[in-house]
Amino acid sequence: MSHVLPQAAGYGVVIGMGLFFSVAMLGITKIQSRYTSHKVTSAEEFTSASRSIPPGLIAAGIVSAWTWAATLLQSSATAYKFGISGPWWYASGATIQILLFAMIASKLKQHAPYCHTFLEIIYARWGRAAHLTFLFFGLATNIIVSTMLVLGGSATVSDLTGMSTVAACFLIPIGVSIYVVAGGMRATLIADYSHTLVLYCILIAFALTAYATSDIIGSPSKMWDMLKRASEVKPVTGNAQGSYLTMRSKSGLIFGVLNIVGNFGTVFNDQAYWQRAIASNPRTSVKAFLLGGIAWFGVPMGIATSLGLAAVALAHGDTAYIQLTSAEVSAGLPAVKAAAALMGQSGAIAMLILLFLAVTSACSAEQIAVSSLLTYDVYGTYINPRPTEKQILWVSHACILGFALFMGAIATAFNYIGVSMGYLYELMGTIIGSAVVPIALCITWKKANGTGAVVGAIVGFVAAIAGWIGITARLNNGVVDVNTTFGDYEMLTGNLLAIGVGSIITVVWSIVKPADFDWDITRAINVVDASEITETITAPTTPTEKQGKEMDDSVPAVLERQDSEEQSTDISEEEVGLQKAFRFASWSALSLTAILIILIPLPLFFSSHVYPKAGFTAWVCISITWLFVGLGLVGAWAGDRFNIVYSRGNM
Repeated sequence: MSHVLPQAAGYGVVIGMGLFFSVAMLGITKIQSRYTSHKVTSAEEFTSASRSIPPGLIAAGIVSAWTWAATLLQSSATAYKFGISGPWWYASGATIQILLFAMIASKLKQHAPYCHTFLEIIYARWGRAAHLTFLFFGLATNIIVSTMLVLGGSATVSDLTGMSTVAACFLIPIGVSIYVVAGGMRATLIADYSHTLVLYCILIAFALTAYATSDIIGSPSKMWDMLKRASEVKPVTGNAQGSYLTMRSKSGLIFGVLNIVGNFGTVFNDQAYWQRAIASNPRTSVKAFLLGGIAWFGVPMGIATSLGLAAVALAHGDTAYIQLTSAEVSAGLPAVKAAAALMGQSGAIAMLILLFLAVTSACSAEQIAVSSLLTYDVYGTYINPRPTEKQILWVSHACILGFALFMGAIATAFNYIGVSMGYLYELMGTIIGSAVVPIALCITWKKANGTGAVVGAIVGFVAAIAGWIGITARLNNGVVDVNTTFGDYEMLTGNLLAIGVGSIITVVWSIVKPADFDWDITRAINVVDASEITETITAPTTPTEKQGKEMDDSVPAVLERQDSEEQSTDISEEEVGLQKAFRFASWSALSLTAILIILIPLPLFFSSHVYPKAGFTAWVCISITWLFVGLGLVGAWAGDRFNIVYSRGNM
C-alpha cells in the first residue's frame, strides 16, 4: 500500500511535536513558578489551577478538549454517508451538552465550590455505594473517550505515513503525559489554547481550499454540481431523492439521536469537563461554557462541510479521485483522503498536524481527569483518607503516567480485534448513558434520591446492554458480532434504553421518596477549618503588656464581628450572583438547544427539502463564517485573558 507521506514524517510529527510542546510547557511552568504565585508544587494548583482561570481560557480548553479525533474524522464520515445532514447532526448533537453543562457549572460553584471531582459530591451526598457505582461510570467514560482518541489518531498517522499503528498508540499519550506531569491543569489549558489557534487556522485553510482555490472543486457551485452527480451515481438510501443535498435523511436522523445520547454521557460523566468548571473563576464559569459550546459548533460543521462533502464529490463523481472501503469510512478516513487529494502532500501534512493536536489536547484532558479521580476518589477515599500534599502530588503524577501506558495498551487491543473509532463512538451511549441524569440531578435537585439514582444507573446499564444484544440477534438471525451490532437500529436501541431507563427510575423514585438534602454538606467539602483561620489571624505579634491586654480584650471580638459581617455579605452577594448566572445559563442553553435540534433541522427534515445551488452556497458560507467567528471568539478573547492572568495580581 502506498502512502502520501514517508514513514519518517509520522514519527517526526508524533515524537518531534510531542517533545516540542513538552519543552514549551516545561518552560512556561518554570516561568510561572518563578514569577507568579501559581506553584505546581501545590496540589490545588496542579489539579484545579487554583480555581482562578478566566472564561476565555476555559472556553479555549473546552473547544480543545471536546475536539477529539472523532470530531474531525467521524463528522466527515457522517457527511460522506448521509450528506449535509451529517455535519449538522454531528455538530448540533454534540454542542448542546456543552451548553447545558453551563447550568451544571453554575450549580457546582453554588453547591460545592471547593470540590476536586464530581464524585466527591456524590460521596458526600449519597454515600459509598453510590460513589463506587458512579466511579465505574466515570472511569468507563474516560477509558472509552481515550480509546477513541488514540484509535483515531493512530489510524490517521498509519494511513498517511505507514507508521506502525502500535507505535502511534503508545507514543501519542506518552508524549502528552510529560507536560501534564510537569505543569498540571494550568499547563494543560495553556497547551489547549495554542492547539486551538492552530486548529482553527488549518480548518479555515481546508474550507477555503475546497470552496475557493482547488482546481478540482474550487467553488460552492461546482461542489453542488458534483454532489448532484454523486446522488445519481450512488444515491443515499433513506434520503429524499437519494440526495446528499437534503436534511431529509433517515440514517442521519438516527445518527443524530445516537450522537445526542452518547455525548451527554461523555460530557456529564467525564471529570475533564467538571475539572474545567472547577478551575474556572466562579463569576464567569457559565460564560465560559456557553462561549466554548458556540465556538466549538463550527469545528465539526466546518471540516465535515468541506472535507466530508469533498470526499463524496471526489469518490462518486464522473472521475473517481479517491476510493474508500467501508472499513476506512468506519475508521473516519474520508477527510484524510479528501485533504490529500485536494492539497497533495501539504494537505496530508496539515491533516497529520491537525489530528495530532486534537488528539494530544483531548488526551491531556483525559489524563489529568483520570488522575484526579484515582487520586481523590480512590487513593484519598479508600487507601489514605488523610494524605499529605506531597503524597497527593506523587499519586497524581504516577496515575498520569500509568494511564498514558494504559491508553496505548487498550487502543492497541481494540485495533487488533477490529473495533474502530466509529463503532465506539456510537456504542458509548449504551455503556455510560444511564448515569447521565443521576449525576446531573445530584448537584441540581435537592429531592434526588440516592438509592433511586444508583438503581437507575445500574438497571439502565443492564437494560441497554440486553436491548442492544437482543435486537441485534433479532434483526440478524441470531448472529451477534462486531458487524451486526454496529447497525443503526441496534445502536439506537441500546442508547435510548440507557438514558431512558436510567432517567425514569431516578426521577420517579425521587418523586415517590423525595430527599430533602442540605447543600451545606456539599459546600463543606474541602473547606479549611474556620478555627485554623481564626487562630492564624489572631496570633499575637509581641506587643507591650498594656497593649497586649487591650488587644486581648478587644481585637478578637472586633475581628470576629467584622469577619462574620464581611463573610455574610460576601456569601449573600455571591449567592445572588450565582443564582443570576444559573438563570442566564438556563435560558441561554435551553433556547440554543431548541434551535439547534428542533427548530432548524426538523422542519427541513419533514419538508424533504433538497437544497438548490443558491441554498447550498448559503449553507457553505455560514459554515465557513462560523469558523472565523470561533477563531475570533476563542483566539482573541482567550489570548487577552491569558495575558491578564499573568499580568495582574499574580506576581
